[in-house]
Amino acid sequence: MKKPQLCVLAALISGAVVLPSAYAADVSLGLGAVGSTSVYRGVDNDVYPLPVLNYESESFYFRGLGGGYYLWNDGVNRFSLTAYYLPLGFKPGDSDDLRMKQLDKRRGTLMAGAAYRHTADWGEIRTVLAGDTLDYSNGFAWDTAYLYRFSMGDLSITPGIGATWFSENMNQYYYGVSAQESSRSGFNQYSPGDGWAPYLELSAGYQINESWSAWAVGRYTRLSDEMKDSPIVDTNHSILMSAGVSYRF
Repeated sequence: MKKPQLCVLAALISGAVVLPSAYAADVSLGLGAVGSTSVYRGVDNDVYPLPVLNYESESFYFRGLGGGYYLWNDGVNRFSLTAYYLPLGFKPGDSDDLRMKQLDKRRGTLMAGAAYRHTADWGEIRTVLAGDTLDYSNGFAWDTAYLYRFSMGDLSITPGIGATWFSENMNQYYYGVSAQESSRSGFNQYSPGDGWAPYLELSAGYQINESWSAWAVGRYTRLSDEMKDSPIVDTNHSILMSAGVSYRF
């Protein structure tokens, strides 16, 4: 199965799609769908079902594909140790380009690090710095963003702007072409450096009743020069969208 390219969300920023924070209760379960455009050459876009589990307490949280432990949580400032699954990756057999089929597989990984959020009347700042714990890339990713929520009764809309930094090792693993791969595939050898990928995101939530809510999240990412200049990448952007419903216990 091909993985959606979620590098990308931030609301994904425990590493994946999460419900808008206004709808994260003590425990909530949900079901939705997520679709994303692939950045890899010859790989089709796809849509997948998305089961969602959210848990929030004074000390622990779990959202989407990640969770963490709060070291500081006063309602305004939240600093935590966090871990999440980064579902980037590439299976050579998923591409219809014969050259891509000669490449090595790129795997998703478990990221771990620290996260900080500051919430005020003027909006929210969030940032996460994490590293690959499974030694696939030995790289790091840093995501930082500003968001502002508009509340209109049961409806909330939250636009945001941010950027994700990938270290040289991270970009090399996911977007580089080694000498051996170049020899097999015919692609030019490619060794990217580190780089920033800016993005715009928009999330919306609607409280249907006391227990049920609906939500949607979208993100447009402009790939860094190091990503888009790779011979195995055939686009300069990625798009991710997710929507669903959740039930709060």
